[in-house]
Amino acid sequence: MQAGNYALGIDIGGTFTDIVVYDTLGGTSTSHKELTTPKAPYEGVIRGVRTLFEREGLPYANVDRVIHATTLFTNALIERKGALTGLITTAGFRDTLEMAREHKYELFDLHIELPRPIVPRRLRLEAVERMGHDGIVQQPLDVAQVVEQAGRLAAEGVTSIAIVFLHAYANPAHERLARDAIAAAHPRLFISISSDVSPQIREFERTSTTVANAYVKPLADGYLDRMTAEIQQLGIQAPLFMMLSNGGLTHVDEAKRVPIQLLESGPAAGALAGAFFGKRSHIEDVMAFDMGGTTAKLAIIDAGKPLIAHHFEASREKRLTEGSGLPISISTIELIEIGAGGGSIAHLDALGLLKVGPESASSLPGPACYGRGGTQATVTDANLVLGFLDPAAFAGGTMSIDVDKARDAMRPLAEQSDLSVPDFAWGIYSIVNENMAAAARVHVAERGHHAAKFALLLTGGGGPLHGCEVARRLGMTRAICPPGAGVASALGLLMAPARIDRMVSVGWKLETVDWAALEAEYERIESDARAVIDATLPGQGATAHSQRAADLRFAGQGFEVITDLPPGPYTAETYAAIREAFLATYAKTFGQVPPRGDIEIINLRAALAAGGGEGDLQVDTGAISAAGATRGTRRMYLPGIKDYADVPVYERGALRCGQTFHGPAIVQEASSTLIVPQHATVDVDDSGSLIVNLDATSSRRQPPSSAIEESEKQSACAN
Repeated sequence: MQAGNYALGIDIGGTFTDIVVYDTLGGTSTSHKELTTPKAPYEGVIRGVRTLFEREGLPYANVDRVIHATTLFTNALIERKGALTGLITTAGFRDTLEMAREHKYELFDLHIELPRPIVPRRLRLEAVERMGHDGIVQQPLDVAQVVEQAGRLAAEGVTSIAIVFLHAYANPAHERLARDAIAAAHPRLFISISSDVSPQIREFERTSTTVANAYVKPLADGYLDRMTAEIQQLGIQAPLFMMLSNGGLTHVDEAKRVPIQLLESGPAAGALAGAFFGKRSHIEDVMAFDMGGTTAKLAIIDAGKPLIAHHFEASREKRLTEGSGLPISISTIELIEIGAGGGSIAHLDALGLLKVGPESASSLPGPACYGRGGTQATVTDANLVLGFLDPAAFAGGTMSIDVDKARDAMRPLAEQSDLSVPDFAWGIYSIVNENMAAAARVHVAERGHHAAKFALLLTGGGGPLHGCEVARRLGMTRAICPPGAGVASALGLLMAPARIDRMVSVGWKLETVDWAALEAEYERIESDARAVIDATLPGQGATAHSQRAADLRFAGQGFEVITDLPPGPYTAETYAAIREAFLATYAKTFGQVPPRGDIEIINLRAALAAGGGEGDLQVDTGAISAAGATRGTRRMYLPGIKDYADVPVYERGALRCGQTFHGPAIVQEASSTLIVPQHATVDVDDSGSLIVNLDATSSRRQPPSSAIEESEKQSACAN
């Protein structure tokens, strides 16, 4: 890389920490993978940054932006390793968290395990106050009592408090008064109020979101301060930005204020990368499939844009079962966890059936082949036994892995199953792929799509290893493997705009709405979002693009349809456009529209974005001649013959636009390995992505017959 101004992307995953440096002048990037250090995540980050910068000879002083995503806060929820948290509610609402919606996610399961509340009942206290649904005070807050309750919680060792009062979304005065009084009396307590974190109707969801924010807030505060200090000690004086779950960036102070917004930051960056690379290959309908060391996630990119959701579930009791987790009401790129990761552990159940996950070996001790103390067979061990991975070049050669240790870990299970070790490894591989395909199939169908419409875009260390087989099981005919696939989430950080989502609950009838009041509310939340964008990217707030939306429903319905609205300002003449937008969205969602009915506006939403989108970003693919693309062969297990065969291995950095080759084959680069199955064809497109055509009957082509044909194809790519 040439000397220039650099953007540094850091994505901490459950197994690996991915680090990418982007040269904003030259338009090139380079990357490094480092094992995550779970007990002190910043240690792996700093070690990886040092390794990359020393390897490339880059000056720290030339970094002008650092963008960070992490799974730390999600893991804290899942593993229940957040702060000891207390909750203060309106009198009579102490048990909202446990009452929830009185819904069993599996109706006939007599041994069902419901999500465990983050705050135990002894740490849930009540305050005398009452706010009406219209925002009118019905009973003033007893300030002395609420301070006393906070003191009781502090005496129990609580370090973070959530305050959730009834109807605070309509009037936050009592929550703010309680926050200020408690902060004055107990300045060391962290405080989260629902009117800041989730100012919307539905008591359970609002309480759950605010409590989750309080649970991770002390962790976020200390971690972000430490990460900022460690980066500065390297000699990097650039500001640190955090990736939000909605696919946007924000500054550290905003992230510390509402850290719950960071829960899905890493996977959201992967979805942005999916949209980016899909557009570069002129394919706008893609499913971004990101498989890492711990989990695999899927995001639908429809017409070039990731879908946005405004609620999701964290810390599920059953990872693939909706309703079994903690509801979190934040804006997020819509992601679904569809399966296991490379570190997921294989085992036999009570019936002797092979299962994979959800338990993971993570980075410590890691898969057996890592030689770090792990003894249980994992997905990575299976991939190594099958010949998919190069032991000497794993993770860019930063670590070696041992195939004998992988076989030893798998052998007892294989013997119990009366299978050879290779056949058992193929069983692990197949089960993981089928589980992911089944979960993806349901997710796509629930959103009114058919999987065959999409191409599967493969990212993460495990995406290219498993993606082609997953795509085939979904009935897809194409898969896309972008350059730098293994660090795509970190690359996605470099493409993200500054984005802030704001919302407010109103509860108005569209037919009788005060249009001036409606416009004023939108302008108020947009002004707040612009201020945060200005604090992130100075001067960008005024030019930020705003997308308005609203949660609308027919009067009497219990749930809303989130509808994109035309831009403001709104007047009585806007009525027809808003109504038509709602009816169209309602029809798309439910298939039909009631013949008549008044429309209610429940929530107003505004999403503002500015900056981002590195359109000229080029991933470093090397400069090896095309003739040197083949790197010999490797023995790989082929299911058709249930044995090993020698298959060609291609060096990703040597493949050039216009080249075509056929499966079975292996394509290696520093951050990932692509497995091309039998009867598949691979074309290198003009963006450097590998387009894997899985339709053997219609598109299998022969390689170029001469150097002239190869030259003509490369000229066409250049044009």
